[in-house]
Amino acid sequence: MYKITLRDNSQIEFSEAKSVMEIAQGISEGLARVALCALVDGEVKDLSYIINKDATLEILTFDTKEGKNALRHSASHILAQAVKRLYPDAKLAIGPAIENGFYYDFDCETSFTPEILTKLEDEMKKIVKENLKIEKFTMERKDALKYFEEKGEIYKSELVSDLPEGEEISFYKQGEFTDLCAGPHVPETGRVKAFKLTSVAGAYWRGNEKNKMLQRIYGTAFTKKSDMEEYLAQVEEAKKRDHNKIGRELEFFTTSELIGQGLPILLPKGSRVIQTLQRFVEDEEEKRGYLLTKTPLMAKRDLYKISGHWDHYRDGMFIMGDPDAEGEVFALRPMTCPFQFQAYLTKMRSYRDLPLRYGETSTLFRNEASGEMHGLIRVRQFTISEGHLACRPDQLEEEFAGCLELAKYMLETLGLDEDVTYRFSKWDENDKEKYIGSAEEWENVQNRMREILDGLKIEYTEEAGEAAFYGPKLDIQIKNVHGKEDTLVTIQIDFQLAERFGMEYVDSDGSKKYPYVIHRTSLGCYERTLALLIEKYAGALPTWLMPTQVKILPIADSHFEYANALKKELMDAGVRVSVDMRNEKIGYKIREAQLEKTPYMLIIGDRERDEETVSVRSRKEGDLGQVPKADFIDSIVKEIRERRK
Repeated sequence: MYKITLRDNSQIEFSEAKSVMEIAQGISEGLARVALCALVDGEVKDLSYIINKDATLEILTFDTKEGKNALRHSASHILAQAVKRLYPDAKLAIGPAIENGFYYDFDCETSFTPEILTKLEDEMKKIVKENLKIEKFTMERKDALKYFEEKGEIYKSELVSDLPEGEEISFYKQGEFTDLCAGPHVPETGRVKAFKLTSVAGAYWRGNEKNKMLQRIYGTAFTKKSDMEEYLAQVEEAKKRDHNKIGRELEFFTTSELIGQGLPILLPKGSRVIQTLQRFVEDEEEKRGYLLTKTPLMAKRDLYKISGHWDHYRDGMFIMGDPDAEGEVFALRPMTCPFQFQAYLTKMRSYRDLPLRYGETSTLFRNEASGEMHGLIRVRQFTISEGHLACRPDQLEEEFAGCLELAKYMLETLGLDEDVTYRFSKWDENDKEKYIGSAEEWENVQNRMREILDGLKIEYTEEAGEAAFYGPKLDIQIKNVHGKEDTLVTIQIDFQLAERFGMEYVDSDGSKKYPYVIHRTSLGCYERTLALLIEKYAGALPTWLMPTQVKILPIADSHFEYANALKKELMDAGVRVSVDMRNEKIGYKIREAQLEKTPYMLIIGDRERDEETVSVRSRKEGDLGQVPKADFIDSIVKEIRERRK
């Protein structure tokens, strides 16, 4: 007898081996109809998987992440089958499920235009209607190599070649189409009820820009058409909020092919927003005891060798000249920590000097892959609110809590606090070469960090392999409008670099010790923050952040003198203001100011000039009527000072 334990801990028994689908049908025909895959002893399996031992079983539907992935992975195979039917000479690369959809990469002489995507969708509908059974089988490595070489599938052959000798390799077949795949998949193509091909992009084979550029077709798939339509509507709304679109339209930033990818140019408006953010951060850090430093943008490789960046991060650095040449070799800095450590080392420190908090508005350089570049969110040169705190072991928890409180205050002030999640990033104990320090040291520090996070009552997930090479960290994660997650703020515990650099302090008993170092950002990358703010507020940033907070709109030339005098009063009060003195109708001026997301428009005519008032039009509340100019100035100054959202 085989004993199967279900998700609710109930048990069923069988006298013979059964497939997951047969078990699902025995539980409920309705469940079998919506089942897509299953968890058997914690591993994701196809519904055709045979259970021939005692096991735990959870039948998975589209409501689960694994169910969504199985359906969408199957949709990617349906797409590949459609491409091979219409374009037999196309070469197949890879086609995984991704968050909210799937993609497949092809090497094809034909460019996949929107018209061709429509043709491919029609062919996919035929394949779904055929309700082809999706079957798994295996081959030995040598047979798999021969199979793909005979078909001329060079990319599949390369993938098989990279697998170990003697490896048994799995395939999935649906009708005339067969693909190399680990699975799982849904039982038949008819399960993919609703799908849409959404876009085409270029993608280097294996993400390496030295390899051939392939065509990547993106799509999404659902079990219900209504769910897909709702998702696509959300995607359209996301496109409207995409900072790459709005930021350029509002003239916050631009790019130039002559300068290069991942190197955006901040225009006056975007520069003003980032300047406002930097002043806010630097003033707040000063209140909290941070000492400001300004360190070089580059250093000799000797510095990076001590810190470990040369051995563990060199591929991500911009190096001037041959990295293996004799003599001096310089590299642009990817982070500021080893530079600020030199400030610590200017004299011997006492335990009474700690904690020592250094802060810096740092420009950093990281050689990101070209496929990862996206507007202001992922770039190769960026500015960050970087800081490093040297503290005694007994101060670690309080200083870590202070860093987190500062970050949360910044996010709350900007209105981003409800959009973030927390990730405890640990080392990968199965890939120790990526890190410095012993396994025992890592476990001790990670346990200490977990205790700190639990004490602060932070809800967090744990992720192995995401730690810095010198210590674990808390990453504050945020998603852009397209659902892509990035790190916005990070707080890291470093238990190793102080010793590498000889950063000692004299303790109360006269002995010399090494401090803990906390690496942290209070706001993170300013460019990324600007992008996220643009997307959250659809370009209509809070008044205190807007590059132009007030636009004065005189109706006629006779109102210019009063308008300019009013501009001076507002500027003297610290308000960013401009006057639209173009020879245009007032309705046109209002519409333009609205398109620019200007928080307040002051319309000036005879009455306003003669009575020293302003007619106020608010971005949020519409027409507010005529008010004394002094009252308006007091009101907006208070709004800016309080940093209202």
